[in-house]
Amino acid sequence: MTVLLLMVVGGLAGALGAMLGIGGGIVLVPALVLGFGLPLEEAVPASLMCVVANSCAAAAGYVDNHLSDIRLGLTLELATVLGAIAGGLVAALIAPAMVAVVFGLFTLYVALQMILLRSPRREPATLDDYQPTNYPLGISGSFVAGGLSALLGVGGGPLKVPLMSYGMHVPFKVASATSNLMIGVTGAASVAAYALRGHLKLALVSPLVVGVLAGAYVGSRLMPKVPTAVLKRLFALVLLTVAGQMLWKGGAGLWPSIWE
Repeated sequence: MTVLLLMVVGGLAGALGAMLGIGGGIVLVPALVLGFGLPLEEAVPASLMCVVANSCAAAAGYVDNHLSDIRLGLTLELATVLGAIAGGLVAALIAPAMVAVVFGLFTLYVALQMILLRSPRREPATLDDYQPTNYPLGISGSFVAGGLSALLGVGGGPLKVPLMSYGMHVPFKVASATSNLMIGVTGAASVAAYALRGHLKLALVSPLVVGVLAGAYVGSRLMPKVPTAVLKRLFALVLLTVAGQMLWKGGAGLWPSIWE
């Protein structure tokens, strides 16, 4: 029964991650910790492994459908990796709780904008019909996303997708597909460190990956057919969840007496 439940949870996370370009870690980590009672040091590497599987399963379909911008993805991923390295170096100097609060407020702001405001421009359907702009903003934002990923253990998707969509004028579906292409690289680099420390449990990861692969396949086939407005609302709800998690985590670290 537990194996079946893990496959179902993996399938839901894989479908959501493939459709929105977030990898599914936002769903998996709370589900494993709260629903299955696993320690965080086991849930995080299992989630990262599923992010890699999600990216591998969905990326091929998005490339075939001309939704992933490979050139843009490679450019931004380089900045993300550099940001992750910098975040790891300064992690001991910055209070993670303070960073979590700032990140939570930022994601809350972005989520409310996506819910309340409508984009005034018509978005093209494929990457053949647009040209990314504001590369300096995209590169610097990806650097920040990589640093936050290292400091807080969150994926860069919740920051990269709105960054590309609103900051670089990339169509939302292209931004989601390109983010999905990038998160696999970041996840692979992160999960290797956990595996070397013996925190990657194959008995836990195996059923999750099976579910994620199936869910990612379904999600990658559904995403081109789902209206962009629906995807944006769904992404905004995910961002609200992320904001709540980050504000809770940051508040518990900064004001422990209030949260007890």
